Amino acid sequence: MTISLTEFMSQLVSNPVFLVTALFTLGVILVNGWTDAPNAIATCVSTRSMGMRKAILMAAAFNFLGVLLMTMVNATVAQTIYKMVDFGGEPRQALVALCAALIAIVLWATTAWWFGIPTSESHALIAGLSGAAIALQGGLSGINGEEWIKVIYGLLLSTAIGFGSGYVLVKIVEKLFHRIERSTAYSVFKNAQIAGAAGLAFMHGAQDGQKFMGVFLLGVFLAEGRGDVDEFIIPLWLMILCSLVMALGTSIGGYRIIKAVGMDMVKLEKHQGFSADLAAVLCLLAASLWGLPVSTTHTKTTAIMGVGAAKRVSSVNWKIAGDMVVAWILTFPGCGLIGFLMAMLFMRIF
Repeated sequence: MTISLTEFMSQLVSNPVFLVTALFTLGVILVNGWTDAPNAIATCVSTRSMGMRKAILMAAAFNFLGVLLMTMVNATVAQTIYKMVDFGGEPRQALVALCAALIAIVLWATTAWWFGIPTSESHALIAGLSGAAIALQGGLSGINGEEWIKVIYGLLLSTAIGFGSGYVLVKIVEKLFHRIERSTAYSVFKNAQIAGAAGLAFMHGAQDGQKFMGVFLLGVFLAEGRGDVDEFIIPLWLMILCSLVMALGTSIGGYRIIKAVGMDMVKLEKHQGFSADLAAVLCLLAASLWGLPVSTTHTKTTAIMGVGAAKRVSSVNWKIAGDMVVAWILTFPGCGLIGFLMAMLFMRIF
């Protein structure tokens, strides 16, 4: 099942519920752009390997390529998110619950952004949808445990392996290049870090782009009264639309997150920034090929922590890192509860 651009535009004009649902979903993608996507270019900008504007344009381009190419190779991340919760039943009530979940995600993410804390929009998305599905189905039957367990695997992967691979890779890089003159190494790693940031932006599109497109299509099918769709094909126009909206979000509010992740938490040199990017890219690539929905924020941030700790433990500003970890821990119960309460409220009102 899919929807053409012509059908989509026709529904926007003729179906107000469809229009509202599409706007809510695009709003969540926009928020992802300004709170999550900046992680991909945080180290590249903070080490001055690339200017902010050029980095944003590069991130936008590689986000799109990640969405397009990875979806063609393996779209299981989108399928996992789509099937993780049960929005079956009466389509109108399901759509109301979904819209409530999207609003909860925006509220959670915007609050964290205001304080400069890089929360995971992937986990906010999962938590908000899960809370709303529980409210809709009246219990845990709204959760598909077989698909949800992949989220737990992804959480462990993005945190533990992100830190470990960052630590190991920077040690390897320093060992390989310790006899290279500093001026030569500076030039090499400046270009290497640009490539690393491009790769991470690509993987952000491959992971987060798929997640949000899966939710977008869920909303589209519910708005059309088709709550029984369990298989879908992501159309090209939707890949382009999601990439553009995500890029717009990055250009609007990305600096706060870039500052927190790339400047305040750890002061990185160019070879360290490259090592963090490479570690995150490898973890995200493995997760995408295995169909695990992981957090780009967790992966990149823990990779930076690992790189900083490899130099010395005190290199990491653990207060900032601690604030991030607390926000990550609170995301599942916090955003899930908001999604649940808003879904209950919306279903009573509408």
